[in-house]
Amino acid sequence: MSQGATPVHPYIPNSAPQTKAEMLRAIGVASIDEFFAVIPEKLRMRRPLDLPPALAAESELERHMTRLLGRNVPVTQALSFLGSGCYPHHVPAVCDEINHRAEFLTAYAGEPYEDHGKWQAIFEYTSLMAELLEMDVVNVPTYDGYQAAATAIRMAGRITNRPRVILTDLLAIGKRDKIEAFLDGVMEIDYVSPRAETGRIHLGDVAALIGPDTAAVFLETPNLYGVIEVDAREIAELAHANGSIVVCSTDPISLGFTEAPASWGADIVCGDIQSLGIGMHYGGANGGFIATHDDERFVFEYPSRLFGLAPTRVEGEIGFCDVAYERTSLAMREEGIEWVGTAAALWGITAGAYLALMGPVGMQQLGDTIAARTREAMTTLSQVPGLEVLHAESPHWREFAVRFPGRTAGDVNAALLARGIYGGASAPAVLGRGDDDTAFTCVTELHSGSDIAELADALKEILA
Repeated sequence: MSQGATPVHPYIPNSAPQTKAEMLRAIGVASIDEFFAVIPEKLRMRRPLDLPPALAAESELERHMTRLLGRNVPVTQALSFLGSGCYPHHVPAVCDEINHRAEFLTAYAGEPYEDHGKWQAIFEYTSLMAELLEMDVVNVPTYDGYQAAATAIRMAGRITNRPRVILTDLLAIGKRDKIEAFLDGVMEIDYVSPRAETGRIHLGDVAALIGPDTAAVFLETPNLYGVIEVDAREIAELAHANGSIVVCSTDPISLGFTEAPASWGADIVCGDIQSLGIGMHYGGANGGFIATHDDERFVFEYPSRLFGLAPTRVEGEIGFCDVAYERTSLAMREEGIEWVGTAAALWGITAGAYLALMGPVGMQQLGDTIAARTREAMTTLSQVPGLEVLHAESPHWREFAVRFPGRTAGDVNAALLARGIYGGASAPAVLGRGDDDTAFTCVTELHSGSDIAELADALKEILA
């Protein structure tokens, strides 16, 4: 297990000191520290990590994790109205059956050796997504929707060769941080806020910001308030007249009810597939998608892998293959337009199974059901004394904002949790800012009328 005083890690290849020294000599560097020379000093940690003592045995680890996980109260045991990025939608049994199959379970992105159908499964997923999104090209999933949004904006910047983006500031704090970090030093951000009375972005507010150096206008619809951006078509027309690209972030499960962004002018559509049969998994299993039309200007700015069809050496046979692989960092290495690493391909396969099962009719019925439940919940809660439903006149889907004048959302949620109910996430928790009396409430197809009534009755008691 060790050579001299330096331990050799049992699970890390080439961890023996002699082996590491030989590798460094071959590379031509004196120490591993030289690899990290590009990292700014302010980002370096100069103290040991604050970690508890190591566990001595697998049995101890199992017991420790069982205790930790046992503290979780899943939405199957408690009534939950939490959303804001991780949503409690139904997961059909077939989705778990598919993603547990051995030939898919390690579906990194699909490789030519021992493929076992991964490439075809990913191709089927991208085809189904393209149909839903009314687009032609969809990537192998990135880590999550946050990464997809940041990459989509960078794509727009490279296509237009312009340095600015107009970005809605109603974004989850993690998503906003991701985009800001990814654009740092490359593009500047002009933030536009939804109006307080409607909860949505208005055309005039975008028009006041747009200019000849605007690469893209970024919208999210439905937004964190659950409000559908009804000025999107006019905003897209304004952007296109300015030579700018329209990037839209959306949840694909909403497209059974709302218009596909491509239909009103979005050039790049992105988002997360967590709601498509993947489940919550202690906070979300995620996969980010990016979609465009079949336009070479856009296709060659994708950093991630794309799958398509091509004839094989066998007459009449079709195979599944990488499309324009030469544009990826996997092929170009340090010359790549953007780095791409581990893909969430397994979740793409899972989402493909979900879309195939639901079909167009199922997706429409689901979208209509959620829209109806959302409006039912808004109407019911508006009748609770001491509670205000925000933006009630705007069209909503799945989420809406409520305010508790004179109380904090955290206090209200603590009282709800004592009654076995998870309330909506507070605005500061989601946005990293905002009024602490405001919460975002989520309603999906899993919430019945009696569930909504139970929440309303509990809030009447708490706010009395």
